[in-house]
Amino acid sequence: MRKPTRTLLIDGDILIYHEAAAVEEVFDWGDDWWTLHGDASEAKERVDVWLEEVASLLEAEKTIVTLTGRMNWRKDVLPTYKANRKGKRKPVVYTELRRYVTATYKTACYDTLEADDVMGILATHPVEGDNRSNETIIVSADKDMRTVPGKLYNPNRPDEGIQKISEEEANRNHLIQALSGDSVDGYSGCPRIGPKTADKILTSNDWSLVVAAYEKAGLTEDDALVQARVARILRYNEFNPKAQEVKLWDPKCL
Repeated sequence: MRKPTRTLLIDGDILIYHEAAAVEEVFDWGDDWWTLHGDASEAKERVDVWLEEVASLLEAEKTIVTLTGRMNWRKDVLPTYKANRKGKRKPVVYTELRRYVTATYKTACYDTLEADDVMGILATHPVEGDNRSNETIIVSADKDMRTVPGKLYNPNRPDEGIQKISEEEANRNHLIQALSGDSVDGYSGCPRIGPKTADKILTSNDWSLVVAAYEKAGLTEDDALVQARVARILRYNEFNPKAQEVKLWDPKCL
């Protein structure tokens, strides 16, 4: 009998940004002359060590590093999506470190998708036949990944171990995101509703409860749908890789 394989789906955006930022240093050369430096070799070594350690810790045979593409389908749904990040610089060695990761490790990236979407799609890929015993684990500190059914490991909270998120729980977390929004990603959700209030509103995974909250705030179901769609981390059946087309989330699927 073939031994099952455990594959880690690594959030490459977070990993590369974090390790690139960690090696930045500011130098004061005197006479009001300052420079910012980054050691790319050190950053590459940090990535190598981190990936080796997490694979060993989780006893994984394979890793796939997911990366964000050049375009973003969410901006077609909400043009202001992540507009709050415009003009913010990336760490000095970020581009070189991403180039290194792409050349050195197995990566997955689509032009129109974010790294989160790639993890969501791979994590929910149906398994058949001899592959049924295989498993994938998302490795990410991003709370958005709790909207994806499957296994999740948060490297910032190792004490929690590997968590299993059911489809019902994932769907609920998605609706909570649709109500509360995400200031980091630049979508607002429903006015004056945070995660705790959203949790109280959702007595069940019922789209009509979300719509009612938006209408109470003077908005419409269309407004709610825009927020829900950008909050959606894609799953396997919501993306056509050949056509590079995203199937927008539909509340009828709940």
